[in-house]
Amino acid sequence: MTKDNNFNFGVIGVLYGGSSSEREVSLESGEAVYRALIRQGFSAELIDTEKNSTVDILISRIDRAVIMLHGRGGEDGTIQGLLETLKIPYSGSRVPACALAMDKWRSKLVFEGSGVPTPKFSVVRSVEDLLMACEELGFPMIVKPSREGSTIGLSKVTRVGDVEAAFELAREYDPIIIAEEFIQGNEVTVAILNGRTLPVVRILAPNNNYDYQAKYHSDETKYFCPSGLQETVDVELQNVALRAFNVLGCSGWGRVDIMMDEVGGAWVLEVNTVPGMTSHSLVPMAAKTSGIGFEQLVFEILRGCDVA
Repeated sequence: MTKDNNFNFGVIGVLYGGSSSEREVSLESGEAVYRALIRQGFSAELIDTEKNSTVDILISRIDRAVIMLHGRGGEDGTIQGLLETLKIPYSGSRVPACALAMDKWRSKLVFEGSGVPTPKFSVVRSVEDLLMACEELGFPMIVKPSREGSTIGLSKVTRVGDVEAAFELAREYDPIIIAEEFIQGNEVTVAILNGRTLPVVRILAPNNNYDYQAKYHSDETKYFCPSGLQETVDVELQNVALRAFNVLGCSGWGRVDIMMDEVGGAWVLEVNTVPGMTSHSLVPMAAKTSGIGFEQLVFEILRGCDVA
């Protein structure tokens, strides 16, 4: 898909980098998307929101924006609000959905209230709170900051002796910490693109620990797309993912992370409103399986740009 197809998007700003803990991944995603736009003949500009005077550049040179900022400042509604104020069309979900999806505590409350299955959890603000959560949730359990992505600050706690270290690690990133029931089983993810689900990706990480290293740097992590699960299971996972995406008010594109328990139940962990677009990323993998190459995927994300 190129400019010859009568799509005149003007100058496209690819917003990337930023100052969140996911900056490294954002730089990779932004570069990949920028190159894909250039190969298709579009006029595009890379904008590192940490290094540039973003507002001046947006006002003077950009006609629409593709957001490749991961984590805070990119997925929490902040940059989306700026773009809406400037009346610049942008990719992905609107401000309220981004803010809600970034906050695992409040998104889980919405899931519970809407009948979307999500693991049991407690909000903890002290080591004492976390010790009490251990009694309710049992071991192993997951301890993580409420408003981070890419498993940053996350720990799998298997004994009381690990509680304090897990709490302190999570608190480095957010004063609001989630203790969550650990679901033993398959980890899967479902990408959503302009209203439809893409094929399920099943993830097999070393030692069943899909952490930051396993996500972005390990060659041992295995991905299965098609998932290898029964077709009826895939369809149910896709339906659950789309429900979770919709109840948070998300739009455009995104990715829903799900754990399957040992009897096949699906439990939604979170919704990502700006998923990774690196060589290890899962949305491009799912798109490829459905016959959508990387350049076409970028075009579809761009095509979804709008002003709220």
